[in-house]
Amino acid sequence: MALIQVNFVSRSLLRTVPIQVILPVDKFSMATGKVREEKPLKTLYLLHGLLGNYTDWVSGTRIQRWAEERDLAVVMPSGDNAFYLDQEKKGDFYGRYIGEELVEMTRRMFPLSRKREDTFIAGLSMGGYGAIRNGLKYHDTFGYIAGLSSAVHILENLDNKDKVRSVAFEESCFGPLEEAAKTDKNPRVLVEQLVKEKADLPHIYLACGTEDGLIGVNRAYRDMFKENGFDITYYEGPGTHSWDFWDQEIKKVLDWLPLDDFSQGATSGSVGK
Repeated sequence: MALIQVNFVSRSLLRTVPIQVILPVDKFSMATGKVREEKPLKTLYLLHGLLGNYTDWVSGTRIQRWAEERDLAVVMPSGDNAFYLDQEKKGDFYGRYIGEELVEMTRRMFPLSRKREDTFIAGLSMGGYGAIRNGLKYHDTFGYIAGLSSAVHILENLDNKDKVRSVAFEESCFGPLEEAAKTDKNPRVLVEQLVKEKADLPHIYLACGTEDGLIGVNRAYRDMFKENGFDITYYEGPGTHSWDFWDQEIKKVLDWLPLDDFSQGATSGSVGK
């Protein structure tokens, strides 16, 4: 399994940005000498949560092992704490970076499939919001969207005066919240647009732990997707807002995605297969 760190200059963010990529191009069998068939790789763009960076998923879960087993390329960018949104006043176009530039750049760098049905986006917490919002906005690129413990609460229940909010931080990402709620920064607005346009709707996977404070809003999003005719898979079960939950759920996401059958390659701990 090749685990690659890349730095490149982003035109959307106007600076050098890092990404980490899991790339199963070196896969072979010690027993037979057979190497992986040379063909474009299905690809998962995987987004981290608040306070994290591009190394989080490999450090916190077994995604590297599972991606190798399923011949899946995984691209993990850094989103800072920006909710993967375009922030025009700052000149930081994170949404465009995730939905357009990152896909374009990695397809030029690596042997990735250019098919919508082979291109997926997922994330946890802040990254769950980023995956849902950008997956819907760039639905012509992403055929499958997965959100784990998704932080989709920011633009919900804005008239609830008792809600404990970090308004200054939220508005630094979204702009004025009441205005943002009416734009495509709000996934609900995007859902309405896609249904109205009779677009080819992406497949959706949502999961949240029952001890997670975000369980209520994730249930509401489950219902919204169902009511609007999306093909949605939903899971909730024991768990908090933690890596223990996300580790088990990312495995379920890979089982849900239309990936190749399981196949074991030679690794440092498995050389006889």
